[in-house]
Amino acid sequence: MGSIMYGSPEATLEFDDRTLAHLRAAIVQKLGRGEPFTFHFANQTRNGSGHTVLWIHPAIALRFQFTGRTGPLNRAWVEALVATANNSSGLTLVDEPERTSG
Repeated sequence: MGSIMYGSPEATLEFDDRTLAHLRAAIVQKLGRGEPFTFHFANQTRNGSGHTVLWIHPAIALRFQFTGRTGPLNRAWVEALVATANNSSGLTLVDEPERTSG
């Protein structure tokens, strides 16, 4: 399990390393263009049911930590994540699409 550490005080969010690698690629792409956005995700079990919304902004501290290998990125998944971040509901974790050949 990898982690996103965000803000001050720091909030820690855990994701499997493969998912985290794709989230990182999408988040870095948005922040690299200077585009703040919201990130919506289901609460992790220890935080109870429901969901959390974070405001992701280039001026707020952000760190990614991986515990294992992530494998190659699925470009279609990164693009799907960025597409969710580009709409009014913000970045939402979507299932990994199958890789397309060619």
